[in-house]
Amino acid sequence: MAGENERLNIRLHVYDTDIPVKIMPEDEPYCRNAARLVTEKINEFSDIYGTSRSEKEILYMAMLDIAISFEFEKTNNDTEPYDNILTNITNEIEDALGVKNSARDIGM
Repeated sequence: MAGENERLNIRLHVYDTDIPVKIMPEDEPYCRNAARLVTEKINEFSDIYGTSRSEKEILYMAMLDIAISFEFEKTNNDTEPYDNILTNITNEIEDALGVKNSARDIGM
């Protein structure tokens, strides 16, 4: 397990704020990319809405945009349908070849 001494103290610049965080060294690129993404989204919505929306609304829109993208990505990475298809095909091939699958025979 990683010790506290292995963590880096860094400052992430998010939009107009510097945020101090302690992270594992291998996580630094992910954290910096995430901070950059948030800043870009906030700037994008600021450019679109200008002063017609409050800063708080723009922050929420940016968070929602990122969260919606994350939710879509989770759905696109769902491998369960493919696992089921591969299991069914494997079972059909084993049945056609007369191969006995002990895990399948006991209902796993």
